[in-house]
Amino acid sequence: MLKIVDLAGVVFAGLSALVIEGVEDEGDRIRVRARTRDEPVPCPACGALTGRVHGYAGRMVRDVPVDGRPVVVSLQVRRLVCPAWEYPRRTFREQVPGLIERYQRRTGRLAGQLSAVVKKLAGRAGARLSAPLAIGISRSTALRLLMRLPLPPLRIPRVLGVDDFALKRRHRYATILIDAETGERIDVLPGRGAEVLETWLRSHPGVEIVCRDADLPHLHSFANGLELDRDAVNAALTLPHHNGRTEGVNTRTKRIMRQMHGRAGFDLLRHRILLQ
Repeated sequence: MLKIVDLAGVVFAGLSALVIEGVEDEGDRIRVRARTRDEPVPCPACGALTGRVHGYAGRMVRDVPVDGRPVVVSLQVRRLVCPAWEYPRRTFREQVPGLIERYQRRTGRLAGQLSAVVKKLAGRAGARLSAPLAIGISRSTALRLLMRLPLPPLRIPRVLGVDDFALKRRHRYATILIDAETGERIDVLPGRGAEVLETWLRSHPGVEIVCRDADLPHLHSFANGLELDRDAVNAALTLPHHNGRTEGVNTRTKRIMRQMHGRAGFDLLRHRILLQ
């Protein structure tokens, strides 16, 4: 049996938290006119529910494209009166959590799509790809979105893989640390001297085994703090763990550097490596 569905309801299902009052075809883009629902919302200061309207305000936000064209949402939001008069804030503008956050010009789902693009391609490449996807952004915006992405929480692996790579050959290097058992990236450190790894190990105790190349400068860190690292040295010499997984991760790290063409600073490079 053929089922008839509301096409607008399907296409704009991500805006179900709003009341859609109309959809207009403006040729090069689609405009959705919507408003928030007439429901009480909690005050951000005191948490008390209120539905008393002080006034209205308009917002323009972008949503995911439809039919290869950008979508603009003309949204009417309410300014509500806080019921608790003991607080200094008397009125507040309502937000729609998960859809439209404070100060944002994009819906949550569009921001999620852009985050996925810049996470893989960063600045220039991400900006070039966003144009044919009808969500065009500039290189600077792509970099800002990338740096806003939260890094995964740092955890201490049982088996630590260590390798280095050149930021500028024969001048500047960096050290990459991974979980040698899972391949998960743990941290990226500036420099590759013995003191770099030694400082990290002292401030992050709990590593049982360290896998590294025999010719890395980090080998000397074990000599500097032999009593602290004796167990890790013995384990590296007697257990079957090796640094092959670290080498594979480091190869992918160098690919990221080639994509960025040396234009990125260390902080941006570290952010992107840890988000992979």
